[in-house]
Amino acid sequence: MATRPVVVLTGASKGLGLAVAKILLESFNANVIALSRTKTPELRSLSDAHTDSLLTLECDVVDVTSTDAAAVRTSVTRGLEKYKRIDGLILNAGVLEPLGKIASEEITLDQWKQHFDVNFFSLVTALRATLPELRKSPLGGRVVFVSSGAATGNTPSWGPYNAGKAAMNSLCRTLAQEEPNVTSVALRPGMVDTPMQGLLRAKGPSTMDAEVLKRFTSAYEKGELVKPEDAGHVIAALSLKAPPSLSGQFVSWNGDECKEFRRA
Repeated sequence: MATRPVVVLTGASKGLGLAVAKILLESFNANVIALSRTKTPELRSLSDAHTDSLLTLECDVVDVTSTDAAAVRTSVTRGLEKYKRIDGLILNAGVLEPLGKIASEEITLDQWKQHFDVNFFSLVTALRATLPELRKSPLGGRVVFVSSGAATGNTPSWGPYNAGKAAMNSLCRTLAQEEPNVTSVALRPGMVDTPMQGLLRAKGPSTMDAEVLKRFTSAYEKGELVKPEDAGHVIAALSLKAPPSLSGQFVSWNGDECKEFRRA
């Protein structure tokens, strides 16, 4: 068991994260330590099918209090006790809300802070818990930051999300400089057909400009949303095979630099 690669995955309970977990298990023969706030029926089903290679732990990586930071470390320790090493970390936990203009008084500063707790500070918590093992990985440790085109796209009404993903990319670049033996990559997965897209279609009409929202609803109506399995395969592959030449970069799942990591 110890010879199989081991990947820690946050935000594994549904959508893209669930797809990544399944791909790691079934296509890459990896052991997966899945951290999520809850165990959805889908995650439980996957766990039942992979009792030896999937360890699911309920752990609130998005709460950055000292107590929950300790809980993340404890969860990682439990994973190490079972699998003896960590080769990759995939940072997928994240939220889109709150939606609304920066000037909107309906979005409180506390909501902005809560968003950053989830989409940025939780990254630091997970990195601190796993970096000691990633540095020792016989495969060469790797970190995949699941980012977004919003990091550079500046979508109106997505102030917290835009800023949080931009900060994520900056953290990736800095980590690449500080940890030369760990390859760190930020990935844009595109418009993936996940519950987040459903949230956009439900709440976008009251919070977003019509022309901006139309880009997302049109992609859904035309069947152009990215399949979780397509972007997920690239994420899974990068967590185990990303070359050092990509460290610190922000890449797109369908870009030339990821061509060799896409599923056939």
